[in-house]
Amino acid sequence: MRPALDLLNGVAQMGAGDVVDLGCGNGAMAEALRARAAGRNVVGVDASPAMLDKARAGGGYDAIQQADIAEWHPRRTPGLIYSNAVLHWVGNHEVLMPRLAQMLGKGGTLAVQMPHQNKAPSHRVWLRLAEEFRPDRAEKMGTPGVMAPVRYEELLAGMGQFRLWETDYYQRLTAEPGSHPVRRYTESTYARPVLAMLEPDEKAEIIRRYEEVMHTAYPVRTDGTVLFPFRRLFFTLTV
Repeated sequence: MRPALDLLNGVAQMGAGDVVDLGCGNGAMAEALRARAAGRNVVGVDASPAMLDKARAGGGYDAIQQADIAEWHPRRTPGLIYSNAVLHWVGNHEVLMPRLAQMLGKGGTLAVQMPHQNKAPSHRVWLRLAEEFRPDRAEKMGTPGVMAPVRYEELLAGMGQFRLWETDYYQRLTAEPGSHPVRRYTESTYARPVLAMLEPDEKAEIIRRYEEVMHTAYPVRTDGTVLFPFRRLFFTLTV
């Protein structure tokens, strides 16, 4: 929850309209958003019916909308569009981000947080190995929509008051004996598209080679843990 709360704390002002939790998932941020909403309606938007069922059960939203973010349009003018760790899966940010900003009313804010880890060894090594083992699947890995930070500034700064920052969050990871903690952390998310396509012997070999690099890049401590930095990109735009 720390990055999500840091994003919300970075919102300096809101417009008069609804507070939209874009990509709300199971509604984990609903109450925090309501506390900041100052009487505005809080709307949860997500593409997953299962996640929206959980969000609805939590009772934190005034309204729930099921929608593909790439095609979503608000029913009323928002005062805040808040999107935590979602838009990196949508892509085409040159079009998406200005479109979201243009939906805001006067004084409204677009607030976005996305993982920005692809250049770190934890992610880069998976991609290199994927390109070697399954080049036909490698393009499905990663965060296809994330641009260089300067591109967001170039794209949005002319539309209003723009703030951009990155933060490294350090996590203490553990794993069962015989596996590297970073491998266990990334293989079920970032690396899943390629690993799912490999034969058992190929999967064992790619994991072995990945772990060799991880032991150098992220040394395991005597207690079996790793202190793992994970970078996230934030920006807010107030129009």
